[in-house]
Amino acid sequence: MTTATGTYTPKPGAAPLPRMIAAQAALETRMLLRNGEQLLLTVVIPTLLLVLFSSVDIVDTGSGRSVDFLAPGVLALAVMSTAFTGQAIATGFERRYGVLKRLASSPLPRWGLMAAKTASVLVTEILQVILLAVIALALGWSPHGEPLSVLLLLVLGTAAFSGLGLLMAGTLKAEATLAAANLVFLLLLVGGGVIVPLDRFGGAQDVLALLPISALSDGLRDVLAHGSGTPWRDLGILAVWAVLGLGAAGRFFRWE
Repeated sequence: MTTATGTYTPKPGAAPLPRMIAAQAALETRMLLRNGEQLLLTVVIPTLLLVLFSSVDIVDTGSGRSVDFLAPGVLALAVMSTAFTGQAIATGFERRYGVLKRLASSPLPRWGLMAAKTASVLVTEILQVILLAVIALALGWSPHGEPLSVLLLLVLGTAAFSGLGLLMAGTLKAEATLAAANLVFLLLLVGGGVIVPLDRFGGAQDVLALLPISALSDGLRDVLAHGSGTPWRDLGILAVWAVLGLGAAGRFFRWE
């Protein structure tokens, strides 16, 4: 019996780059969704805040229904929890345990790994937005405005928080990243216009309005709650944070 020469000849080599990035993004997404702490940050806390503060009159959110004020802010919080807090903590510990070092030596280029992480963040955010929007609508939320403006805000907000999260993960030790990321999350939750209107902070509101969480929550609120046009000021603030954060992360990120 004879067999055709070369029928089972192996053909070693790396998979096409898009396939490698897609596979890594799928792995990153599965790991994130299986992590209890990450689910607490990305799903449980934003959902509880939305339901609690929309149902109980705890914070004065001004005229109108509480859910109309809270829903945009909670959407901004969800973006921050995934793109900044969750990504910073996960990437920081991957760096500590040598995961990033090993992945950096694989056929997947470093920029491809970052692209996969970004894709994972975007997939998670889509799931968050859908879940929170459904809950907000059930609570009586009536969104307005242009979907394109909302999309621009979410994309720039993701870029801004991703840059800051990667900068923190790539320069601090894992334990310091864990503590700092959670502390920043709590501080921005309180002082970023998510739950409490910025005008409640008196003279500090002008400074707080320059924070990325404030720009994202206020921009989403202007569009979704008030039906305003494109919030160029908030988009500009987010763009500056995105450029600074991603630029600094690219320059100072340490893989080991």
